[in-house]
Amino acid sequence: MQERRPIRSYVLRQGRFSNAQRRAHAELLPLYGVTFSPAPLDLVRVFGRGAPKILEIGFGMGETTAAIAAQHAENDYLGVEVHTPGVGSLLARIAELRLQNVRVIHHDAVEVLEHMIAPAALDGVHIFFPDPWPKKRHHKRRLIQAPFLALLASRMKTGALVHACTDWEDYARQMLEVFSGEPALENAAAGYAGRPQVRPQTKFELRGLKLGHRVWDLSFRRV
Repeated sequence: MQERRPIRSYVLRQGRFSNAQRRAHAELLPLYGVTFSPAPLDLVRVFGRGAPKILEIGFGMGETTAAIAAQHAENDYLGVEVHTPGVGSLLARIAELRLQNVRVIHHDAVEVLEHMIAPAALDGVHIFFPDPWPKKRHHKRRLIQAPFLALLASRMKTGALVHACTDWEDYARQMLEVFSGEPALENAAAGYAGRPQVRPQTKFELRGLKLGHRVWDLSFRRV
């Protein structure tokens, strides 16, 4: 019997891959990248120190990741992304800003969590604007589902925070329901949270706010 393929929360769309992104991907991934391997990472060894470790899932083009890392040199940030142009973009920012506290995995975040992140290894998690898959028939592709949250919570230390946000109201409702249903997590706010100071507002978000759009933030703590 043929094994069923897992439902992916992403599609590798054909996007513009600039020469600068291509060059950064080729030249800088060996310096700042971590190769996928089905074995738990020694995060202290990866970063060369014992600082708090924050996982960012789906960093897009990397603007937010780089900005947060630059403002919080006391933390180490492990970014996971599948889209090659975004990986190249973040790598270029790491080099430009001379960031020593960012590493990148160019791979599927679910497989990274399953195989590379040890239980209780993370001090925090960022999931900013995951793909909303707005069509109802595609909701099964949304990242925030109960099995994923259970896996994620198992990789977080007691007291660790996961911050998530979306600008799609129906996805926000689903996210709050799924997060609230995970027994290993507790809401750190009353319902939705205010925008955490650690999350800078992107150009995309500011443009949406000017158009009257809203962003819903969630903050949950590992118990």
